[in-house]
Amino acid sequence: MSNKPSFATLRWRLFGTLALMYILVYFYRVSLAVVSGDVSRDLDLTPEQLGTLAGVLFYVYAVAQIPLGPLIDRIGPRLVISGCGLLTTLGGLLFAKANGLAGAMAGRVLIGIGTAAVLMATFTIFSHWYSRQEFGRISGLMVAAGNLGNLAGTAPLALAVGWLGWRDAFLIIALLQGLVTLLIFLKVQDRPPQPLEPESGEQLEKPGILAAWGVLGRDRSFWLLAAIAFCWYGNYLAVQGLWGGPFLMEVLGLSRDSAGRMLMWTSIGFIIGSMVTDRIAQNLFRSYSRTLLAGQFGLALLMTGFLGWLPLLPTWCLGFYFLAIGLTVSSGVMIYPIIRASIPVAMVGTGLTSLNFFVLMGAAVAQQGMGLVIARYGGYCLEGFRAAFSLPVAGLLLTCLLFCFARPCPTGKP
Repeated sequence: MSNKPSFATLRWRLFGTLALMYILVYFYRVSLAVVSGDVSRDLDLTPEQLGTLAGVLFYVYAVAQIPLGPLIDRIGPRLVISGCGLLTTLGGLLFAKANGLAGAMAGRVLIGIGTAAVLMATFTIFSHWYSRQEFGRISGLMVAAGNLGNLAGTAPLALAVGWLGWRDAFLIIALLQGLVTLLIFLKVQDRPPQPLEPESGEQLEKPGILAAWGVLGRDRSFWLLAAIAFCWYGNYLAVQGLWGGPFLMEVLGLSRDSAGRMLMWTSIGFIIGSMVTDRIAQNLFRSYSRTLLAGQFGLALLMTGFLGWLPLLPTWCLGFYFLAIGLTVSSGVMIYPIIRASIPVAMVGTGLTSLNFFVLMGAAVAQQGMGLVIARYGGYCLEGFRAAFSLPVAGLLLTCLLFCFARPCPTGKP
């Protein structure tokens, strides 16, 4: 009797190993919101400098998508993830030991480069281990798993910082990053022993870098998808990545721990939504595109709370509000099965990273731009936050309307 693990077991082992890495990626994306006050005091940062520190990770992350996509397609996602994991480890150590803005920026730059390849390289691996019909479900599950890092970056991080201090907390995460990187290098395989789906020679032929970008650049629907992805993640990280914490603490008067708990509900909503969004797309809307649109319109409506009516809510309602934000945010994961269904498997890495460029640029522009607006209003005040949040909200509403003209993407379910 063979002792070899079944194909299903191999896939879940693969998923679990890659999920460990993506959990750490998400932690780095959102953790600054909870420790912003501690980092600002320790490094003597203004709101404008804090916004720049938060945004630089996403600018670097976004720009890194340009070379990483073709690199993933050419040398394989496992090696790319492993090399980038080493950079993330070094960046985490530098950030934990930073004595000023320059040191913290250097650490965040390395973290941005190091984390840039993880999700898109993971999805490239999934494109070989899972069928097109399974891709929407497994990509949603991966985003849900990653949001455990999002969760860890809220209330648990606030508790850890209160106990250890922010430097030791980030030092422990950097060491854990190094261990997971080693595990990825030793255990992950780019492809299964046998391909799941037959692919034509044209689909398997690896296009040149410029040819692959040309295919995407000529596709109007790609640009409309990129625009809504830009604003989707910009709105999410405006709340979860940086400015949600200061808004709750400075405008609503919550403590750091209470603000962390509220943001934790956003993470919980994102996790729950990511696990069921594909099922909603398959059984209710029967379209990835319509599911994305419905969720993003809902997110835009909820985000208007930061423009005026959120401070009017009683405290006991805040948890439900942030849970609802997380649920609507989760609809954004539909961008990945949409792009997967639109391109040949041989250029999946390029297609995913090209789209992800706009996702992360949205986060960077939103966080830094809002910092500039808040600084212009003289610091943390209700009027400054209202003006700052109006930018990502208006952008999301506009791109939702434009996306109505994109090519529809059905789920493939009969």
